[in-house]
Amino acid sequence: MLAVVALLLASCGSGKDVPYLIDATQLPQDVLNAAARMNDPTLMPGDMLQINVSGPDAEAIKPFNKTEYVSTTHNVNTGNNQDNSIYYYLVDNNGNIEFPMLGTLHVGGMTVSAMQEFIASQIYPRYLTVKPGVEARIQNFRVFTLGEVNSPGVVRAPNGRLNILEAIAQSGDLSIKGRRDNIMIVRTNSNGSREVHTVNLNDPKLLVSPDFNLQQNDIIYVEPNASKARSSWSMPPGLSLGLSLLGTLMSVTTFVITLTK
Repeated sequence: MLAVVALLLASCGSGKDVPYLIDATQLPQDVLNAAARMNDPTLMPGDMLQINVSGPDAEAIKPFNKTEYVSTTHNVNTGNNQDNSIYYYLVDNNGNIEFPMLGTLHVGGMTVSAMQEFIASQIYPRYLTVKPGVEARIQNFRVFTLGEVNSPGVVRAPNGRLNILEAIAQSGDLSIKGRRDNIMIVRTNSNGSREVHTVNLNDPKLLVSPDFNLQQNDIIYVEPNASKARSSWSMPPGLSLGLSLLGTLMSVTTFVITLTK
């Protein structure tokens, strides 16, 4: 009987807790428009950056692009060399990168767009007569998913941007026993400190929340809901032994009473 009751409790779940972004269509359009800006990640140590400088004078721009600079000064065939240091800029533990012609630049803690403007300001007007365009992207942007998702692991974003719904989708979605209203995000900041955020996938306001867009190296944990917690409960060995002895004692007592009648 206890087993039947446990099974019924484990199978019971609130249907209203399963859907995502309940009543999201009721959010005002102006609120959605205000939150429509793309995520701008903050740079931190360990980031691998692809940075391209462009301008109308191709020859004048060459020294500021890493592959051109390395191949010219070190006679490297970039078409066959697989060394990432030739193509990408590593943000070191101090938040610095080594940039051709400009030397050491401190970019840790900047957003990608702020770094682009900063590099352009270091080149123009000191080296060029026309302000160059600078385009940057985080090449190793990734987040980690674990817990009640169907395919936990590493989720990579080649375009350097990712939101929580995209990360969950690439992890095979939440299992039916994953808790939707208390998703934990563990975030490491550019200075090494950590923060813990929680989001509710049932809440339509998630679409306009600062936590909707993820930062690189975020860890997303989906805890089990009450249904799974109940179904995974097991009787402690001591209690199991006690109940067994109690059952044996009751059987013996019943047998003795039957014999004495």
